[in-house]
Amino acid sequence: MRTFALVLSLATLAFALPKATFAEDGFVPIFDGKTLDGWDGNPAFWSVEDGAITGQTTAEKPTKGNTFLIYRGSEVGNFELKFEYKLIGGNSGVQYRSFEVDPEESKWVVGGYQADFESGKRYSGILYGERFRGILADRGQKTELTREDGKFKVNVVASVGDSDAIQKKIKSEDWNEYTVVADGFHFTHKINGVVTSECIDNDAEERRATGILALQVHAGPPMKVQFRNVRLKKLPAEKEVSADKSDGKKVVFLAGKPSHGYGSHEHYAGCLLLANSLKEAMPGYDVKVFRQGWPEEGVEALKDADTVVVYCDGGERHLLNPHLKEFDQLMDQGVGLVCLHYGVETPKGEPGDAFLEWMGGYFEADWSVNPHWDAEFKSFPDHPISRGVEPFTINDEWYYHMRFRDGMKGVTPILSAHPPETTLRRPDGPHSGNPAVRKAVANNEIQHVAWASERDGGGRGFGFTGGHFHWNWGQQDFRTAVLNAIVWTAHGTVPENGVKTDDPSRSQLEENQDEPKPAAKKVSATKAEAQPKVGRKIQRKATVSTDAKKKA
Repeated sequence: MRTFALVLSLATLAFALPKATFAEDGFVPIFDGKTLDGWDGNPAFWSVEDGAITGQTTAEKPTKGNTFLIYRGSEVGNFELKFEYKLIGGNSGVQYRSFEVDPEESKWVVGGYQADFESGKRYSGILYGERFRGILADRGQKTELTREDGKFKVNVVASVGDSDAIQKKIKSEDWNEYTVVADGFHFTHKINGVVTSECIDNDAEERRATGILALQVHAGPPMKVQFRNVRLKKLPAEKEVSADKSDGKKVVFLAGKPSHGYGSHEHYAGCLLLANSLKEAMPGYDVKVFRQGWPEEGVEALKDADTVVVYCDGGERHLLNPHLKEFDQLMDQGVGLVCLHYGVETPKGEPGDAFLEWMGGYFEADWSVNPHWDAEFKSFPDHPISRGVEPFTINDEWYYHMRFRDGMKGVTPILSAHPPETTLRRPDGPHSGNPAVRKAVANNEIQHVAWASERDGGGRGFGFTGGHFHWNWGQQDFRTAVLNAIVWTAHGTVPENGVKTDDPSRSQLEENQDEPKPAAKKVSATKAEAQPKVGRKIQRKATVSTDAKKKA
C-alpha cells in the first residue's frame, strides 16, 4: 500500500492550472484532472479515470468499511464547494469540517458533516453526520440542531421543498452538480441548483468550525463514483459564528417617525425598550437604534448587521419602500429582518413581492384586516422563537389574514388564534374587510399573527402584527416572543427558556415616548389605550418535536 503524497498546496495548484479553470470568481480547483496529487487514500479503491477522481469497489474487491479519499491541501472552515459527481450503484458523499477517526488503527476512516448522495431515491442531498449524530437534515428540510438538558435534538423549522420533487431533478447514473455552503454554522446543500437541505447547528457541544474534506466510497454492494470539476472558495472567517452564544451579533433597530400619539405606535420608545432588554439578556450583542426612519448614513449604517428590526408606519409610508434595491442587497447576504406591527404592511406589487421574499408574508390591502381584539394564544410550534413563551391572552390591533408565500413555503406560524366575528363588523374596505377574509372567519380558519420564515441563502425573517399599544411590551410572553425572534433571525442561539428580562415598570414604559404624557382627562382615545390589558396566562398545551431518523 502507498499514500498519495501532498505535492501541491492550494496556492501552487491554483497557479499551475490554466486560467480557463477560473471562470467562477474566488473558486480554486483542488483536483488537477490528471493525478491524485494533494489527495490521500487507499490506492486499491481510488484512481483517476477519464479526467475524474474515481472510487470503485467490485465483488472481488470490496471494502470492509466506508473508506475515504482525504484532501490534504488544507482544512476547511467557511467555504463554498462545487463539484460534479456520477454514481453507479451504492452510496457516496463528501465529508467537510470532518475528522480522522484513528489514523493509526483505521487508516482513511473519517467522521463529520457529509453532503450525501446515493444511487437510490431517498438520501441524495441530505446532511448526514458520519459517526457524528446521524441524519442532521433530511431532504426537503431546514433544521436547527440543539442540545437541551444534555440531549441532542434535531428540530425541523421549515421546508425547503418536496423531497420527491427534488429527487426528480437528480439524474441517475449521469453527471450532477453538487454545491455545499458552510457559512458559520449554517450549512446549505444544493444539487443541480436546487436547495436540497439546510441546517443551523446550534449544538455547541459537538458542532465543528473546521476540519478535513474527504470523498467517500461506501461499504456494501459494488459501486463506482466519480468526481470532476472540484473547486473550492473560502468564505471570510469573520462570518463564522462564535461558540459563545451571546457574542458576534449586531442588531440594528430602525424606528419610524412619530405616528399615533402618546401610548400607541411608539416606534422609538418601543425599539429602545426592546434594544435595552436584548442587551441585558445577551450582553455580547452589539445593538444600535436609529430614530426618525431611514438612517442619514444610508445603507452603510446597516453594514455588518446580522438582523434589522423595523418598527414604523407602513403602507405607502413604509420607510423601506424607497430603498428596496439597496436593502435587497443586505437580504441577499443573509441578513435577518424583523418587522413589527404597521411595519408588516407595504403596497402590493414590487414592495409586496420583496416582503414575501424577505420575511415570508405581509399585510396586503384589500386582503388583510386590522381590527382590535383579544387574541388567545394557546399553543406554539416546536421552534426556537417559542422558547419560554407561555400561553397568554392580550388585546392589541392584531392584523390577520396576511398574504403569505404560496403553500407557506419556508414559513412557520408562531402566534395563531381564532378572531371573533366582531373583528369584521366594519364595512368592506382596504383594511376593514373583504369577501375572502369574511369567508375564512366564517369557516373558523385559524389566523397567523406572527410568523417566522426562511429564504434561499440562509436569511431569516419574522413578522409580528401586534405592537399597537406600547404598554403591551410590559407583558412577558408578548415581549419574549419578539426578543427570541430577533436573536433567531440574527442566527443566534435562543436560550432554552427564551430571552427573558424583568418586566418594565409603568414609569419605564412611559420613558422615551415621542410626545409628552397628556393630562389624565385627555387620555381618551380608547378605553384600551387608557387602561390597556397586559395579558393573562392560560394553560399551555404540549408541543411535539421532530427527531431525526437514523440513516439505514
